[in-house]
Amino acid sequence: MDQRFGGGRKAMPVGEDFSKQPIRNRLTRAIAFGTFALVILMVTAWQGRAEDIGASYLKMAPIEQYRMKRNGEIALARSAAPDSISREADVMVLGQNGYETAFKDKNGFVCLVERSWAGGIDDPEFWNPKLRGPICFNPPAVRSYLPVMFKKTGLALAGRSKAQIFASIKTAFDKKELPTPELGAMCYMMSKQGYLGDHNGHWHPHLMFFTPLTDVTAWGAGLSGSPIIGIENAPDRMTVFMIPVGKWSDGTVDAPM
Repeated sequence: MDQRFGGGRKAMPVGEDFSKQPIRNRLTRAIAFGTFALVILMVTAWQGRAEDIGASYLKMAPIEQYRMKRNGEIALARSAAPDSISREADVMVLGQNGYETAFKDKNGFVCLVERSWAGGIDDPEFWNPKLRGPICFNPPAVRSYLPVMFKKTGLALAGRSKAQIFASIKTAFDKKELPTPELGAMCYMMSKQGYLGDHNGHWHPHLMFFTPLTDVTAWGAGLSGSPIIGIENAPDRMTVFMIPVGKWSDGTVDAPM
């Protein structure tokens, strides 16, 4: 599963212990997909796996490991959504100090490739230089989600630690320098070429919807048989709802969940 949210990359429900949250999210997913009988085994395995992964990414790697060749990054960014959306979207690439516009177009969407620091404070792959998350945002998300990502990116490229990044994000929210999600904010993550980390790999094509912090059960997230996965991301002042879809952006069918 996409862990950026923290993919997270996963952020914490308000009032919970950060150290316990990754296991909780695994439990939620297990219940959601009807595999309750495997929960205990999965918790043990995931805890060990997360510790192994986290030990590999304790600090930021050399910045060049996070960069891509420009044309390759543009193509990967556009693969996040069906061509009918991405071909007329703005495309941004990672530059020296942050994301820069490579193509300016007309439909109001923005496509780019997320790096690992878009994840949550408890994400063991927060500094994984291999992570590449193609993503296309609709106009409400461009206005209300991208500023948070751009802030994190600038801080990461300036050499700030993970703790410093999240302290700065908290201060910016407290001062109302960063927005909370607008009504209708969402994005596409349907690229077959994405790499969402050592644990997730390509995961599955999915849509994500961003709301101000809210109870995930209001959407039926995590309930038996529900296709919706909900993650409360307290540091970024939002709740993220993920809905897997059956096809990649190129129209090919995804493997069953």
